[in-house]
Amino acid sequence: MSAENHYNDQQVENRNNEQLQKEASPVGFMKIYKDLLKHRRLYYKVLPVTFILAVIYTLSLPNYYCCTVKLSPEMSSSRASSGLMSLASSFGFNMSKGTGGMGTEALFPTLYPDLVNSTDFKVSLFPVPVTIEGNKEKGIKDRTMPYYDYLVNEQKKPWFSVILGAPRKLIGLALSLFKSQSSDGSLQKETIDPFRLTKKQAMVVKAINKKITCDVDKKMMVITIKVTDQNPVIAATMADTVKTRLQKSITDYRTSKVRVDMEYYEKINAEAKIRYEEARQKYSEFVDANQYIILQTVRQKQVDLENEMQLQYNAYMQTAQQLLAAEAKVQEETPAFTTLQSATVPVRKAGPARSKMCLMFLFLAFIGTSVWILHKEGDLLSLFTSNDEEEPDTSDTTQQTALIQTLLSLNAKK
Repeated sequence: MSAENHYNDQQVENRNNEQLQKEASPVGFMKIYKDLLKHRRLYYKVLPVTFILAVIYTLSLPNYYCCTVKLSPEMSSSRASSGLMSLASSFGFNMSKGTGGMGTEALFPTLYPDLVNSTDFKVSLFPVPVTIEGNKEKGIKDRTMPYYDYLVNEQKKPWFSVILGAPRKLIGLALSLFKSQSSDGSLQKETIDPFRLTKKQAMVVKAINKKITCDVDKKMMVITIKVTDQNPVIAATMADTVKTRLQKSITDYRTSKVRVDMEYYEKINAEAKIRYEEARQKYSEFVDANQYIILQTVRQKQVDLENEMQLQYNAYMQTAQQLLAAEAKVQEETPAFTTLQSATVPVRKAGPARSKMCLMFLFLAFIGTSVWILHKEGDLLSLFTSNDEEEPDTSDTTQQTALIQTLLSLNAKK
């Protein structure tokens, strides 16, 4: 009986041990909380320092402003798509090919962003004059310069970028000493070739790509131009300029064929006019010189000159009509744009969002500190370790140990 009681006590003790092992499982959230709480002073050191560094970093970033322009191009009946075509165009499909509509137009509205992002279009913005407003109270006058010079010389940079870029500037200064001529960075003294840009010009094009964006709503065909700049006035100026340049580029493309025809009709009309005036002059001179002569040969030549003059006049009038028709065709093909949102000088800055950036830095610092504490306390690996694989082995071992101890105690009593 005593052996049985001893065996029962041993079973109870084993169950208690199993319960304690389960409570002290690898995923012990209470232990993790206590370990984090034990190192709370580390948070008191890391988080304030992170906040101060985040504030210093965000305050060094210059403010920037955004100006948005929206316009809708004219879609004539031959180019306007039906409801099904509009739905298909929203997925990037063009169902009007072969119908004489948009399939014959190479510059579809969805390609307008590619036109704005092209190097030729960005280089055409280099000489655009921009004005930096001064302060009349302090006696500072307004300054007008090309957009290229503004991007090269007037952009504000954070203090850390100046420090990081100092070695490169020193190297560039040292290399410039060995050159016979040096450029002052002005657009007036630089030759711009879109086919072969210099390193500085390529950097300016890259900066413009970040500042100027163009998007097209494929379903509604609304063009959205967004310009970001540190100066709100220049942001609005460039947004309006890009809108005007884009309209001009689209108009030039849409009317290129009919303008070529119009130029041809202008040429032949001018030639026909010259031939008509020459024939009229010959006829007038002949009539004046033979006014009182009644010879039949003279009269016959007079009739021939009159007929030649009439033929040249008819040709001139025909080319004039064709020229008027070509001018009307140019006007007909010239697209109209509806400005949905014009360029205005932004009042509020668009960024940077300093408060959000500080919160992000604090969150990352908290996560990093917590991971370091868990690694130090040995809890990091336990979070990814499963307890299901260890429990069967532990229970089997405890049962075998209890059985052996019971058998040994029975043998000792015997």
